[in-house]
Amino acid sequence: MKSLHLATAEDAARILPMVASFHAERGFDTDAAHHEAAILPLLEGSPHGAIWLIGPRMAPVGYIVVTFGWSVEFGGLDAIVDEIYVRSAVRGRGMGSDALEGISKALREAGVRALHLEVDRSDGRLHSFYTRARFHMRENYAFMSRLL
Repeated sequence: MKSLHLATAEDAARILPMVASFHAERGFDTDAAHHEAAILPLLEGSPHGAIWLIGPRMAPVGYIVVTFGWSVEFGGLDAIVDEIYVRSAVRGRGMGSDALEGISKALREAGVRALHLEVDRSDGRLHSFYTRARFHMRENYAFMSRLL
């Protein structure tokens, strides 16, 4: 996909302001030091995940973060869309959908068996967006977290 580019450490200055915007928009209590500590290892080649820029490489309109794990249930490598963000001024133009489709195709070709994401149960707009991208709620399952 031409509008999806694997990000590297050289892209940090383009990604970090978008991360700050996304976290502020979602009400996450994070700061610049937190963003850098979370993003830089992925940009530097951590095997635990990767970040792709959405849109033109030099002037991206968003980003998608995917992290990796292993699932016995799904029979191998799985991945989580940890964050996906498109600048509010250009939302609704299909770029987020294209990014999810491109990531899904690339991950499938790389042997990933399942792609998961977490969604706010009260956000009907996001539910519709993810349903159109062929994500489905798993009956009787909820993503739960424990901070360590």
